[in-house]
Amino acid sequence: MNHLAIHNPATGALITTVDADDAASVADKAGRARAAQTAWAATPLAARKACIERFAAAVRAELEPLAAIMTRETGKPIKMSRNELNGLMGRIDFFLGAVDATLATETVFADGGMTEQIDHTPLGVVANISAWNYPWFVGGNVFVPALLAGNAVLYKPSEYATLTGLAMARLLHAAGVPADVFIALVGGAEVGAALQAQPIDGLFFTGSHATGERIAQALGPRLVKLQLELGGKDPTYVCDDANPQVAAESLADGAMYNTGQSCCSVERIYVHASIHDAFVTAFLATVNSFKVGDPAAEDTYIGAITRAPQLAVLEAQVADAVAKGATLHCGGHRLPGPGNWFAPTVLTGVDHSMTIMQEESFGPVIGIQKVASDAEAVGLMNDTRYGLTAGVFTPNEARARTLLAQVRAGTVYWNCCDRVSPRLPWSGYGDSGVGLTLSTYGIQTFTRPKAWHLRQA
Repeated sequence: MNHLAIHNPATGALITTVDADDAASVADKAGRARAAQTAWAATPLAARKACIERFAAAVRAELEPLAAIMTRETGKPIKMSRNELNGLMGRIDFFLGAVDATLATETVFADGGMTEQIDHTPLGVVANISAWNYPWFVGGNVFVPALLAGNAVLYKPSEYATLTGLAMARLLHAAGVPADVFIALVGGAEVGAALQAQPIDGLFFTGSHATGERIAQALGPRLVKLQLELGGKDPTYVCDDANPQVAAESLADGAMYNTGQSCCSVERIYVHASIHDAFVTAFLATVNSFKVGDPAAEDTYIGAITRAPQLAVLEAQVADAVAKGATLHCGGHRLPGPGNWFAPTVLTGVDHSMTIMQEESFGPVIGIQKVASDAEAVGLMNDTRYGLTAGVFTPNEARARTLLAQVRAGTVYWNCCDRVSPRLPWSGYGDSGVGLTLSTYGIQTFTRPKAWHLRQA
């Protein structure tokens, strides 16, 4: 039996050790899921919905202990853990409200004795390799609509959010989802690789571009449905007519929320030269107000870095920027003590020769670049291999729409940032991935359209 040690990233202390999967147990679980899926697909949609409704009620009832578990194993501040769990309820409500119409048989033609219809049949066995930064959001975006659509789910939580993933399985099973219809797999990259080797009907991955690329190379020849939700280097442009104080407060939160460990965190800020200095002053004042501390404390805003190796990435980005002429206003270094801590960091005088403006940071680090025009800002916003989100701050809606229409990003924001809605699809351009979650499209993605040609005899 393999084992996985789970540590608290804020202290380095061992939380617990759990049994982990190996290649044999992954294959066994995949076989069980395959055997169970047909009966689950035949279960009336109303009954599947009732299971998810009971699951949501159980999450609400256990919200505080579930938030505490997530905070201990990821370093997420406790208020943000609660926010995530509360936010999950809205997503579940959306899926429950939209699934009937989304999965209903569509009659698209009927004339002269010929009827054409589209059915939405489940993929079958869906594998989900999930993420640690928003485990309930990212996992729920996949397993809730997948289960509603009649699929069995093999769910591998990140090894940095294992206890949260096991809690999901426990609550789903208690809510009536059969044990072999939703199966959690425990372990790291080797378990993910074993999962990819199974005869699955779809694989949904959230994580880094490098890992997503390896998965695509492995599964491509097998023609398995593949969705990859990868990274971002999300830009925002603050126009000359924007309120610098309002924009700074919003974007500081967008850059530093969840300790900057969000795929849609604001990672690049471009500010028109005419308001640049006022914006930077307000931005620094806001960042300096964020409390760094124990993630379990109610007033903590900046928590621990979940993965220790990311500290070296952040250090290298800051060092590269400073060496090339950037001005470091605050932070830029690890914080002392046990655990994984990095000080909130703001740099100005940055440019695109610096890795901080090109490569994903995934930490409380931000570069602010001065620009002279809208055209320059748009050119810089598009100077990236990613395309997840982008934003513009201006009181002029027409101006914002004109600018954002030119930006290659799956999601765009006017006078807001770092926002996800269950009603809108979540997708990206370029190295931000392929496929989508959320919205009605994020329900249909777990189905195959089946075309019916029906002629009256």
